[in-house]
Amino acid sequence: MNKNVRLMVAIAALVLASLACQAVQPGLPTLLPEATFSAPTAAPVYVSTQSLDQQETLSSLYQNVSPGIVSIRVLTANGGGLGTGFVVDNAGHIVTNYHVVEDQKKIEVDFISGFKAYGTLVGTDLDSDLAVIKVDAPASELRPLAMGDSDSLKVGQSVVAIGNPFGLNGTMTLGIVSALGRSLPSAHESPGGSFFSAGDLIQTDASINPGNSGGPLLNLNGEVIGINRAIRTDATNTTGEPVNSGIGFSIAINIVKRVVPAIIEKGKYDYPYMGLGSASDLSLDEIKALGLTNFTGAYVTSIQPGSPAETAGLIAGTKDVGLPNLMGGGDQIIAMDGQPIKNFDGLISYLINHKAPGDTVNLTILRDGKQLELPLVLTKRP
Repeated sequence: MNKNVRLMVAIAALVLASLACQAVQPGLPTLLPEATFSAPTAAPVYVSTQSLDQQETLSSLYQNVSPGIVSIRVLTANGGGLGTGFVVDNAGHIVTNYHVVEDQKKIEVDFISGFKAYGTLVGTDLDSDLAVIKVDAPASELRPLAMGDSDSLKVGQSVVAIGNPFGLNGTMTLGIVSALGRSLPSAHESPGGSFFSAGDLIQTDASINPGNSGGPLLNLNGEVIGINRAIRTDATNTTGEPVNSGIGFSIAINIVKRVVPAIIEKGKYDYPYMGLGSASDLSLDEIKALGLTNFTGAYVTSIQPGSPAETAGLIAGTKDVGLPNLMGGGDQIIAMDGQPIKNFDGLISYLINHKAPGDTVNLTILRDGKQLELPLVLTKRP
């Protein structure tokens, strides 16, 4: 079982289906089930749910950005797969997901014009599931996409995804931003044996499926505001691949803007590290049993030995209060640098977007009902 499959199984246990690139088995076709059609007895009537202005906006958007979006074919020791990527500069750098190119032996990049080129892997980032590929292509083929500002996104804002679902090149789907600041497990294993969190993910109901991995999520100005990474689903198709259920996740573009230049320059990006485990969104019964005085915050459940959290003096829960997998007496982080922390997702998003290894973050915590301030010096994730 390769690492892609192991990761998919681990995430499936959380009902999270990673958008691993569409499987291609050697010697077998990858055709979708054959459809049957019957002739209509009357001409169909099309009723548009979009205004003419919105239709024109979407059509123009597609025409403008599609030349910068590519299909990615990957050959691995266990077969191959398909994914999506997009051009980020005139030097031929293309961004996609790490899980699209994991264990790659050969990468082919196909442009919408029909031009094809082999790609070289520049570097990867397991924490956010990002990878950078470089291709040697004529300047006319390199159409970098504009990057937006994911901090300015609002829930309900219209977005589109363009990619290669099930090998259907150049597919465009429409949806909205469903939520902001989500987190998922990354592919980077932590010292404790679990996986570090990938934070500040955008949740969307724009339809994304296997093969969309690494493709752009765009606002209606044609700016990339996310990179499609995963879906949450409990449904599969006839070949066992996860299918869209209206809950997809994209890597916020402001993270991409920090990570990709570092990958191009030195092949990697270092994330800030605290070294703690946390529980959030606790029920009223759990809050009462733990003796907490705040409904919101990140409750500290574990601290990694020798970590910045231990050095700063944070305390994890150790008292048996009759709750499964939760011990009492731990600190509750309610703010960082004066910014309220609602839950662990918010903690991770703040760190990733605003801090770097070597920075100091000032924590506001609740301990035994009293508010304390603790400075913590961040290191890089081990």
